[in-house]
Amino acid sequence: METITMSPNELKKLLRETFIDVLTHRKDLIEEAVIEAMEDIGLGVAMEEGRTGEYVNKGAFMRKIEKRLKGAK
Repeated sequence: METITMSPNELKKLLRETFIDVLTHRKDLIEEAVIEAMEDIGLGVAMEEGRTGEYVNKGAFMRKIEKRLKGAK
């Protein structure tokens, strides 16, 4: 493998060109990244809102889940 040496300005230019190319030709990648980030933020907010310090009995929780699953069929 060969080592390539470039100046910081050359590296910036290369990164800028690559980023522009991705934005121009691969919008799907950007869209997926934005959607995933928004989902992560939403999940984080939901987790913070759900933290009350109160806990639910596992058996009661499982019964409710099973009841909803049966109702969805």
